[in-house]
Amino acid sequence: MASIVKRPKKSGDVTYQVKWRQDGEWQTENFGDPDAADQFRRLVEAHGNQWPHGWVRGQGFVEEPAVPGDIPLLEYATRYVDRLTGIDDRTREDYHREVRIHFTLLRHTTPAGEDATATIGNLTQEDVTDWVRAEETGERDPHDAEKWLRRPADPKSIRNRHGLLFCVVQAAIEATTPLRTTNCCKRTSLPRVDDHTDEEMTFLERDEYERIAQEITDPDARDLADWLVGTGMRWSEATALRVSDLALTAERPSVNIQRAWKKAKKGSPGGAFYLGPPKTKKARRLLRLAPAQVELARRHSTGRRPDDFVFRAAMGGAWRHANYYNRKWLPAVAAAVEKGLPKRPRLHDLRHTHVAWLIAARIPLPAIQIRLGHESIQTTVDRYGHLVQGLDDDIASAVEAIMGVPAPRAGLHAVRTA
Repeated sequence: MASIVKRPKKSGDVTYQVKWRQDGEWQTENFGDPDAADQFRRLVEAHGNQWPHGWVRGQGFVEEPAVPGDIPLLEYATRYVDRLTGIDDRTREDYHREVRIHFTLLRHTTPAGEDATATIGNLTQEDVTDWVRAEETGERDPHDAEKWLRRPADPKSIRNRHGLLFCVVQAAIEATTPLRTTNCCKRTSLPRVDDHTDEEMTFLERDEYERIAQEITDPDARDLADWLVGTGMRWSEATALRVSDLALTAERPSVNIQRAWKKAKKGSPGGAFYLGPPKTKKARRLLRLAPAQVELARRHSTGRRPDDFVFRAAMGGAWRHANYYNRKWLPAVAAAVEKGLPKRPRLHDLRHTHVAWLIAARIPLPAIQIRLGHESIQTTVDRYGHLVQGLDDDIASAVEAIMGVPAPRAGLHAVRTA
């Protein structure tokens, strides 16, 4: 603990000396004002009985020298996004929105505790931590505690924004003329994604799904729901299927997933959505079809042209998520709930339900990863690993069976063969 020693001078003035031990040696700093001495004492204690960062003995806090060529963080981040390659216009627009809305919350705190504009050169680990905390807590309306000026961000969004910031800072390190030497995002403690996302997923039992499906009175809409829950395909993939993607042979009937609907950049002349590659490289996949899906696919493809969509809305075009969700899915769920269904699944929960059914049938996670088109097995494990608990009894029985058979002993084996 630091202490203050009052030291009178022959001139009649008084010096207030802050004194503490650091690494076994006495450290001191003198002040002519007791309040300033007390403030410094608390700073020392807050830093674990160490000299406060940025404090120079006898001078106080000294502002960090400006980095040559340093520019505001928002400007540098915008340039970084502009120069990214290998992304579509929609993704670039999303990145710009993150910079424009969320990077503005990043501020730099000087060693003296003053607030300053964040630049690519002055940003610190503490600044990044303060930003993550601000994203987590949100901001209440000071005039109405029930309202939000800025709602708390979910853990996944925070991690995505932090990942973008990490890349921006890393680019400044690897630039031809470096603006930094270290990445201040490396040791950030981020919120756990599974604190919120897992509880949002809804898994339906077979009879629960049937209760909803029975309320979908449009046969084409019912078939699309059956396809989604029977294949585990994403909505954007299933509604982008063309007749030419189907291979309904007797031996190995399958569907080739090569495209998906993408959200277009605002103001694009082609409309709000366009056809592009699936979500990831591994999302391009060949999906084996069960007999029920084969029969369903034949109903929707017989007599159609190769470039026709397999699933079509009333006017013959592709289904749009908002129309299907609001006019077909939500009314069916509401009707089922009114009749006693205890769950309110989203449309995407049909994909989760498909996985739950596969796991219940003892299908291993690596096979499920391939079927879903997940880029990494870790994604599959993180989202659905907790459902594999049903295999615990099988695992225990297998271990018991192995351990229950005594291993042969070398000595006895030698005697018997002698």
